[in-house]
Amino acid sequence: MGVSMATARVWVERWERQQERYAVDREERFTVIADVVEHTTAGRARPLLLDLGCGPGSLAARLAARFPQAEIVAADMDPLLLELGRTHHADAARYVDTVIGEEGWTQALGLQRPLDAALSTTALHYLPEPALLRTYRSLASLLRPGGVLVNGDHFPPDEAPCSEITAHVGRRRSERTGGRTREDWRSWWGAAAQDPELADLLDERSRRQAAHAGSRGDEKVTVRRHAELLRRAGFAHVTPVWQFGDSAVLVAVMGDRCGARATVAT
Repeated sequence: MGVSMATARVWVERWERQQERYAVDREERFTVIADVVEHTTAGRARPLLLDLGCGPGSLAARLAARFPQAEIVAADMDPLLLELGRTHHADAARYVDTVIGEEGWTQALGLQRPLDAALSTTALHYLPEPALLRTYRSLASLLRPGGVLVNGDHFPPDEAPCSEITAHVGRRRSERTGGRTREDWRSWWGAAAQDPELADLLDERSRRQAAHAGSRGDEKVTVRRHAELLRRAGFAHVTPVWQFGDSAVLVAVMGDRCGARATVAT
């Protein structure tokens, strides 16, 4: 079910353009995430990074370019996006097919040492809270003391009446910065369905979606609620480090010792 380099390039480039519709200041957000990695891994010869919900390798490729000495593991359950990443960004990461949040999902990662950082962009919002808590606990067990979990995503404000305001601010920012591309999520997948080279991968994707239909959605978990879940999972410190509209980068730090008191900045 592989794809050619030329086909992978076309679809990854189109993916990058359509994602600009949804991630406010997407490149800046990627850069902020890498800044956190830079600070966290300073002085470490070969940091180990995990890209959660990697899709076709957008974040992994940027991390590999900035940290060529890093070992990057990229995890996702989408067979089509994984294959696009494996082909187009083959040298960026080791790609792993696993269902984040399910029991035993971390075993597939094949990690031989503690993680320095676990990172995600616009990928964890589909997890219901019980699965999100399980995921955070799993990651807490994989990270070294002082390691970080970095989550860049859309987070609704704690006060519901403000949600429309933050969403509007984000949309207007995207329009001003050229993020309103003609192709969106639905049209990208619709066009991909017409490419015969992707047919087998799309069939496998449909089978997996049907198998996991009851365990996925689009949750609206606020930054404060994420922080509560992260503290319950064992993270010592939680704080947002960047925000525009409802798009934010949330960082959680493992304590230097077990039982470190958890704190959150708001």
